[in-house]
Amino acid sequence: MPERTLLSQLIEALRCLPGVGPKSAQRIAFHLLQRDREGGVRLARIMADAMSRISRCQRCRTLSELEQCALCASASRDDGLLCVVEQPSEVLAIEQATNYRGRYFVLGGRLSPLDGIGPAELGLDRLDERLREGLVRELILAISPTVEGSATAHVIAESATASGVTVTRIAHGVPLGGELEYLDGGTLALAFDGRRRF
Repeated sequence: MPERTLLSQLIEALRCLPGVGPKSAQRIAFHLLQRDREGGVRLARIMADAMSRISRCQRCRTLSELEQCALCASASRDDGLLCVVEQPSEVLAIEQATNYRGRYFVLGGRLSPLDGIGPAELGLDRLDERLREGLVRELILAISPTVEGSATAHVIAESATASGVTVTRIAHGVPLGGELEYLDGGTLALAFDGRRRF
């Protein structure tokens, strides 16, 4: 078996990125080696630092270099509002697109027994602890409307209701500027079910 060259190892390593197939990995590798070695070295250094220093916030489970992320450490956030999301990227999306000033809890996925993802993997015991602290007035479910997402939302809603917390769910349905004729049936049904007074 021929020895694997550094170039082939680099190309193979780049394929771990989402959406990067063999051809894209090859283009990235050649670009870095031929046109931007300094950028490649910087990328490698920052990537190594990130992999060793970034973990989960002890409070909300988002990604953070510190034990407590900046959002959890901020005294200006409303402790009475708790938004539950599936992934850390969704925290960033909400922060960039809305004026939400509450707290977060990141699940890291959704319930999927077939994939071995249960309540423990999602940190639902830690979420229950937060609800029992008595600070949360409203729990906002910002979870995908898939079968697994709906099951996850149901389990969390039952727990929150048992703790005396009001549960809401973000609206799903017609996107801004969307044409009704192009929507799938499920999206249109969700839009109708979640309609509000105009």
